[in-house]
Order: sequence, then C-alpha cells, then structure tokens
Amino acid sequence: MANVKNETGSKGGGMISGVIIVVCIIFGWILWKFVMGNSSNFQGGIVGGEPLDGSVLAIVYKGGPIVPVLMGCFLMVVVFSIERFMVISKASGKGSLDAFMASVQSSIKQGNIEDAIMACDKQQGSVANAVKSGLVKYQEVKKEGFNSEEAAEMIHKEVEESTALEMPMLEKNMTIISTLVSLGTLAGLLGTVTGMIKSFAALASAGTPDQSALANGISEALINTATGISTSALAIIMYNLFTSKIDTLTYSIDEAANSMVNTYRKMRGISK
Repeated sequence: MANVKNETGSKGGGMISGVIIVVCIIFGWILWKFVMGNSSNFQGGIVGGEPLDGSVLAIVYKGGPIVPVLMGCFLMVVVFSIERFMVISKASGKGSLDAFMASVQSSIKQGNIEDAIMACDKQQGSVANAVKSGLVKYQEVKKEGFNSEEAAEMIHKEVEESTALEMPMLEKNMTIISTLVSLGTLAGLLGTVTGMIKSFAALASAGTPDQSALANGISEALINTATGISTSALAIIMYNLFTSKIDTLTYSIDEAANSMVNTYRKMRGISK
C-alpha cells in the first residue's frame, strides 16, 4: 500500500515538475519577446535595431533565439531552488535543528525516552520523524528484553527504513538542478557558436566586411555566453547548498541513532 502511494506521489510530482519546466520556458520566451523586445527599448522604436543608451533589456534581446531558452533555464533554477529551500527547511522542523538534537540526545542519555518522543512531536519534520521511529523501536526492544546486539540491529534498521522513506522527498528535483548546471553551459555555448558563425559570415562577405553584422554576431555570442554562465553558476551554488543541507539532516539522524544504540547497550550492560 505504501509502495502504491509512493508511486502515485512520484508520478504526480513528476507531472508537476514537467509542467513547471514547460511554464518556465514559455515565460522565458514571453519575457524575451515582449519585455526585452519591446519597441520602447530601441532607437526609433525599431525592434532589433540599435538599443537605446543604457537599455540592458534591448542588448540581451539581441542575443538571439537561444536567449529565451537560457531565460527559461534560469527561471527553472530559481523556481526549483525556492521549492527545495521550502521543503528542506520544513524537513528540519519548526525549531532549531541543533537545539532539537541536543535536547533529544540529552533525554536519550538520561533514559527519558518519552521526553525525547515529545520533543520529536513538537519539532516535526523529516529528521524528527526518523528519530521518533527509532525511539519507538527503542521502547519496543527494551520491553522485549533483546540483547544489545540484536537491539542495535533492530534500532538501526528502523531508523534506516524511516530515513529511506524521507530521503526521496528531500532529494526530489535535485536531479533537475544538477542537469541545469550542464544544460545552461551547453545552451550558452550553442548561442556563442551561432553568434560566431554570423560574425564569420560577415567577414566572408564580398568587398568590405559588414561591420554592423560583425558586431551583432560578436554581441550575440557574448550575451549567450554570459547568460549561460550565470545560469550554470547559480545552479551549481544552489545544488551544493542543498546537498550540504541534506547531508546535515542525514548526519543528525545517524547521530541520534548511534546515541540510542549506545544508551541501550549501557542499559543492558548495567542490568546484567
């Protein structure tokens, strides 16, 4: 039943991600066509002509048809980064994660498992859920009177299974952000190549080279390069940031699990 729910949620999440990608590309094209390409940004109101002095929008517009794709990629990075930030922040719980972990570990070491469970209920989030599952299992093995090694294995297994259920939610859409790192660079490179092709075509024209066409081609190449690098740079920063946060959450869960196991071993050793 849980697998069916996970598959349904995965399909629904994948559909939503697909819709977001399409919307970002469409919005990027609209932004390029109607905002950057607005006649008020060009001298004489001629779209594609000479940009007004200081009109960055018009300059970017002259980057060519690859720019809307790059704009869409940039918007995807922003949207999925906001979505990941909200999800990962929620996974940490309502209060400070460090304070929560200190409180739980202190309660575990003192044998106050009920207090630790109450702290998990108050904190909420993925970390608290995984820790609570281990605490509940701790109480079960304590009642059953398993030896320390059997208990350690059961507690660890319970925490690992709970973590495995939480991790897909934390890592969702991270693949898209990592893909945009390469996609932004490649799309920018494609725009650079097309711009340079236009520049060389201007140089190859009979008689005196068309200086205007040459300048436009170089400008297009540089604009696409800058946009592609900006998109990739933002994607790299956000991917590494979120990966670090996920690793921190996972480490916190493992730390709590080790505290439970060690406390149970000491308790069993004293009782013997």
